[in-house]
Amino acid sequence: MSLPFDAWQQRVEQALKQSIPAATTDPARLHQAIHYVLFNGGKRVRPILVYATGKLFGRAAEDLDAAAAAVELIHTYSLVHDDLPAMDDDELRRGEPTCHRAFDEATAILVGDALQTLAFQVVMDADLTAKVRLEWVRELASASGSRGMVGGQMMDLQAEESSLSIDELRTMHLQKTGALIRASIMMGAAPALPDPSAQDALVLFAESIGLAFQVQDDILDIEGSSDTTGKPQGSDLEQNKTTFVSLFGVEGAKRELQKLHQQAVESLDMFGERAESLQELANFIVQRDH
Repeated sequence: MSLPFDAWQQRVEQALKQSIPAATTDPARLHQAIHYVLFNGGKRVRPILVYATGKLFGRAAEDLDAAAAAVELIHTYSLVHDDLPAMDDDELRRGEPTCHRAFDEATAILVGDALQTLAFQVVMDADLTAKVRLEWVRELASASGSRGMVGGQMMDLQAEESSLSIDELRTMHLQKTGALIRASIMMGAAPALPDPSAQDALVLFAESIGLAFQVQDDILDIEGSSDTTGKPQGSDLEQNKTTFVSLFGVEGAKRELQKLHQQAVESLDMFGERAESLQELANFIVQRDH
């Protein structure tokens, strides 16, 4: 990635560090584990989407630090819980032992709980109007709950030993992966109060790249290496999960990826050159190797 993405990554790293207690703060084991999962090389795609959308509307990055940190806190909590033995039972995350492996299962559960609640505290402590902060809370809560990310995870667990149709698979991932991506974009736009046509374009963009993100994940599960992706290769196959690759084949999944990419880019036409950062992010999502 190019453009201001490195600077935005640094901004959210600093915002995250300011939002959590030091690793030595009691209870130290909990805070050590929180630092372990937050600062282990994440791509920060969701926070960057917050900043890039804000830039589209001319908003200063400092107005968006809280929203960027909050979506990353929610995302990280979801990864910690997804990796648990009762869920996906993964041993590696970003090339390192998962939280329950590095610490223990009970600590990992509490880490997720702490990160989830902290996200809402960070949003409410932001130095912005009450209207914007409440909109952020609404977006974050909606994306994270039973009709968003958590609901999608439930659908995923139930589908492990059964086949899904393509429509069911899309619905699941629009919730599990896409809902928080959509929230990131809409939270970035919220301070600018965009008109309905702009909001509709952003929702289409969000849904397109949310699905594209998952299609690329499914392709990497087959073609990527554990050294690059940071997680076991072929784990979805081992768990008998329905994926875009299992339904379409690798080449078919790649065609679906390109279709979603084109749809995402075209949804931004109304914004012209102002959408350069979001277009670059769409390119990164379909081209990434981890």
